[in-house]
Amino acid sequence: MPLVAGAVVQHEGDVLLIRRTISEGSLVWQFPAGKVDVGETPLEAAAREALEEAGVVVEPLAVIGERVHPVTERRVVYVACRWLSGAAGVASPREVSAAEWVTVDEMQARIPGGVYGPVWEYLAGPALPS
Repeated sequence: MPLVAGAVVQHEGDVLLIRRTISEGSLVWQFPAGKVDVGETPLEAAAREALEEAGVVVEPLAVIGERVHPVTERRVVYVACRWLSGAAGVASPREVSAAEWVTVDEMQARIPGGVYGPVWEYLAGPALPS
């Protein structure tokens, strides 16, 4: 099973979400994410995916947690990332149809089944300085 890295990016209290061009079952909105390439760490992959999918440059900070995603059944490593630059936008129209900064409450409403516990705890904690 390939490993996927998800970028959990906060900026000014909001969270970056992308909408896939082709949804994965009930999962339409999600964190920028993609397969970890050979020779790449999950932190590097999360930063690459944030840039490739949403045009946002981030600094990967730490792994928040890892699980087999209940919708996609992929092994996902969630990576806390600090926003450095870039406005959220569609950087890869083939893969992504929208990229938006949303409040934590809106994020919770857009992700079916709720947000993974350790990610929720991380986002509910003190905000990172921008």
